[in-house]
Amino acid sequence: MNPTFYRDVLPILQEHCQICHRAGGIAPMAFETYEGTRGYAAAIQGATKSRSMPPWFAEKGIGNFSNDPSLTAEQIGLLAAWAAANAPAGNPSDAPSPKKWADRWTIPAPDLEIKMAEPVNIPADGDVGYTYEIMPTHFKEGRWVQASEILPGLPEHVHHAVVYVRPPDSPWLRHAPVGKPFTAETLKSPEDKRDAMWTDSDILLVYAPGSTPDNWPRGMAKFIPAGSDLVFQMHYTTNGKPGEDLTTVGLIFAKEPPEKRVLTLQLTNDHFVIPPGAPDYRAEARGTLPNDALLLSFFPHMHLRGKEFEYNIIHKDKPIEPLLRVHYHFHWQMSYRLSEPMALKAGTELQAVARFDNSRNNPHNPDPSAAVRWGEQTYDEMMVGFFDVAVDSHLDKPRFFQRSKPPAAEK
Repeated sequence: MNPTFYRDVLPILQEHCQICHRAGGIAPMAFETYEGTRGYAAAIQGATKSRSMPPWFAEKGIGNFSNDPSLTAEQIGLLAAWAAANAPAGNPSDAPSPKKWADRWTIPAPDLEIKMAEPVNIPADGDVGYTYEIMPTHFKEGRWVQASEILPGLPEHVHHAVVYVRPPDSPWLRHAPVGKPFTAETLKSPEDKRDAMWTDSDILLVYAPGSTPDNWPRGMAKFIPAGSDLVFQMHYTTNGKPGEDLTTVGLIFAKEPPEKRVLTLQLTNDHFVIPPGAPDYRAEARGTLPNDALLLSFFPHMHLRGKEFEYNIIHKDKPIEPLLRVHYHFHWQMSYRLSEPMALKAGTELQAVARFDNSRNNPHNPDPSAAVRWGEQTYDEMMVGFFDVAVDSHLDKPRFFQRSKPPAAEK
């Protein structure tokens, strides 16, 4: 019996494809109806056979991840058989219930949406420095955020975005305007100019093309203190057309105070120099956890010369323990969420390793003849290994980084 769209194909599309391929999704075509899907049957067969779709870049056999959308060999064979049979529709009564989406959101409908107050004007060409906009939350009490998502107004211009939490007692960017876009160059205070380049503030969420929104299990959430501001940090790229961006962050609040607070940490190396033409340049960063934590997920970030990225645990008395190895794809910067949280003790040494291809064989390489250093623009490079941990709910980021003193040696 040949597979049919309604009985066999649509359930696969709902679970593995419609997060992008739906009305209002980021993909250019929607796979929600038979009429909208049939013409792409051969393309679906080819993309799933090559495993270029659904996109997933973690190396098999290293770690198990809850958000892995990969199809089984049986599902790939079913889609191929459907295409080979001229994509029959079947009986519409066999269709599963339609999957409900909240407009452009991939999380459920947010409890609160916070949109940038003033649009950012993006030129047709040239470089755009990191652009910030500070938005007050007006929260009268602290709020626990169970899920969140960043929706760029103009995704085609957004290289990445980070939303930071600035509590009311933070001195960060205190001379900067509120509700208006600005860059480091437009700030008058030398302190604020420096602050625009670095902060130790909590990260609410990171967005890049292909990244996954945050949606934490029950009992885990991020925290926004009362009176906090959200600081949007936007990196825009130009594409020959001017535009105006108004980015929004959506928040879903926890129904009850959680047992664990989620923190986003990072392993960063910003002192590398990639030689011209180097096909496999290696850079690494290491750090030890100051306190016990549950490891939840990873989000590696590089630019156009990114080739591979891995996370490991360094043991003193046994081999390196690999946690994730990614065959990096700049246009699909994905999050990788562990199927089960991993308990890590204080003092655990984590390592991030990045490999870059600065050769002519890299089709995305802007200039193989250039020596490449850390920088904001896509023709520069970055090496940031974001990762999420869950800690006791009373620990904020500064307290988490207070290391316990080792016990005094006995005399």
